[in-house]
Amino acid sequence: MDKSIQLGHPSYVWRFGQDRRLNMIRAFLEMERARVLDIGCGIGTYVEKFRALNAKAFGVDVDAEKLERGNREKKLDTLVLSVSEALPYGNEVFDGVLLHEVIEHVTNDHETISEAHRVTKRGGVVIVFAPNRLYPFETHGAYFGKRYVFGNIPFIGYLPDALRDKFAPHVRAYRSNEIRALFAGLDGEFLAHTQIYPGYDKIAARRQELAGLFRNVTYALENTPLRNFGLSHFLVWKKN
Repeated sequence: MDKSIQLGHPSYVWRFGQDRRLNMIRAFLEMERARVLDIGCGIGTYVEKFRALNAKAFGVDVDAEKLERGNREKKLDTLVLSVSEALPYGNEVFDGVLLHEVIEHVTNDHETISEAHRVTKRGGVVIVFAPNRLYPFETHGAYFGKRYVFGNIPFIGYLPDALRDKFAPHVRAYRSNEIRALFAGLDGEFLAHTQIYPGYDKIAARRQELAGLFRNVTYALENTPLRNFGLSHFLVWKKN
């Protein structure tokens, strides 16, 4: 399987959608002098932003090429090669741990969340963005036989599990109860769980007015039951 299919694409360019998500993170995590870990950091885009906010930011990823690029181009020097199921840090090290659109790609999502919880300080937060099974499109592409098609494929998430997994065996998507179940048995509580719609940045690059319309309409829907059809889950877990 092509690496970009299996691991997904990290954030290379900082745009409106990333800025919006950063503000959501900051609502639950004060960055000033905080120790923050980004699991699945890619080239370190969020790590760089956290540092600009005076956080002591670190990142781990399984892609050595992306880490080398991040350490070299962004001069971060705190990006480390590691699987998410066995983090190279002691217990209760970080004030906040971010998993930004990554748990859908890891080998074991339960163990990944358990590790994120382990390295978080008591009173600290684990923040997760992850694909919503009810979003009308599979944004990670899909397989049609042996042929892989990039792009947004409609209604795959609405198929029964066995059939959905034939089209998208390379990536998970979560119903609300499924993503919350990843935290079962851990000592803590949810501070937030909702669904959010896209940033529409690709549309904005061509049609700014159209992107603005989509943002106005769908962001209003986030305050209604129709948020359940948003692109991603947003969860904040506080460790007790």
